[in-house]
Amino acid sequence: QAQLVESGGGLVQPGGSLRLSCTASGFAHKFDSYAMNWYRQAPGKGRELVAAIGRAGDNTMIADSVKGRFTISRDNHKGAVYLQMSMLKPEDTAVYYCNAVGPASYWGQGTQVTVSS
Repeated sequence: QAQLVESGGGLVQPGGSLRLSCTASGFAHKFDSYAMNWYRQAPGKGRELVAAIGRAGDNTMIADSVKGRFTISRDNHKGAVYLQMSMLKPEDTAVYYCNAVGPASYWGQGTQVTVSS
């Protein structure tokens, strides 16, 4: 059974940092067959694409709203993708979802990030 599991969310003060991890398992194809995305959804808002990374990890996209503060990376040997978040702001508060796009599309269950003093 294909699965994406996010971890690393939590409560952090403004200006703080968090590193989200997303680990894949049970995929029918190799992990590097999939481009990986991080989305987020704040209360009452639609789902927003935050960051994306190509299959080999050499192409990345960071949304303007988080550019300069967030980075995305992946480790194909571990079947994992990461979102390093720094200089966090209250408006970054959301549920963050991992998404795999390739021979099929998969979503994780999400991890809550709350930025508050």
